Amino acid sequence: QVQLVESGGGLVQAGGSLRLSCAVSGRTFSTYTMGWFRQTPGKEREFVVAISRSGGWPEYADSVKGRFTISRDNAKNTVYLQMDSLKPEDTAVYYCAATGSLISKTETSYQYWGQGTQVTVSS
Repeated sequence: QVQLVESGGGLVQAGGSLRLSCAVSGRTFSTYTMGWFRQTPGKEREFVVAISRSGGWPEYADSVKGRFTISRDNAKNTVYLQMDSLKPEDTAVYYCAATGSLISKTETSYQYWGQGTQVTVSS
């Protein structure tokens, strides 16, 4: 069974930074494409970014491009999301997800999900 555990969320002022981590246990981490999604109350879960198994070719949502950076450390079974220049509209629960397939922006492509971590950006 694959387990994903996010950490690093919190409260930050607009313009600030946070780094989220997602630790993955279970099967071989390097075989999974990893993604981050976010969700606010009353809205559907939204794609943020995904990274390939090797760490190359990340895909970003336009809303975070240039401000967020995804990376992964296959030796530590962890994927990171560095969030800079945060805006109030980035406030959401952020979820880490894993798929055995290629990079996808579609929620249903991901087989495994973390429990989510809250990010709140104050104005």
